[in-house]
Amino acid sequence: MIKRIQLFVLVSIVVLLMSACGGTKYKPVAINEETDKCAICNMSIKDDPYATQIVTVDGQSLKFDDIGCMHEWEEKNGSDSIGAKFVRDQNTGDWLKYDKAYYAYDSTFKTPMAYGIIAFESKDKAENYISEQGKGKLMTASELATHTWEVNRDMMDMESMEMHNEEMHQTDENESMDMNGNKEGNHS
Repeated sequence: MIKRIQLFVLVSIVVLLMSACGGTKYKPVAINEETDKCAICNMSIKDDPYATQIVTVDGQSLKFDDIGCMHEWEEKNGSDSIGAKFVRDQNTGDWLKYDKAYYAYDSTFKTPMAYGIIAFESKDKAENYISEQGKGKLMTASELATHTWEVNRDMMDMESMEMHNEEMHQTDENESMDMNGNKEGNHS
């Protein structure tokens, strides 16, 4: 009888501890166009459907102006510190969990850093976009894991890039941020 009670108490404690550990909910933070800069390229982030975000396990929000920059940050820093990744729906601008979204890709789709990847909340909406554009490939988060992540340099707006480069050199000396928000030298 005592062994059964001890076993019951032990099982109850384990169940209670396990349920408490899985309760973390990560939420994206609103974009502030006045102050937010991409953690990789240091460009200002617009409050638009191209903005993406990583929320670390310790609750820090890292923001990016293009999904390609978010991918680059993860390549440099690994995924152990990532609590959740978020993208925004192209049509509504609503935040979506990265792994639940569908993506349209074509190297000629115009995005802030010319990665050509656009997020959608549903497969149908991504397929409709591809159909309307007359080009593109439907992708999922698991397919993006093996994507080549190349920048289409021909698609980049060189005038805005020149202004961006001048602004960066005047203020931050071409620095990016690591996962702790510390500045480090440019990755290129």
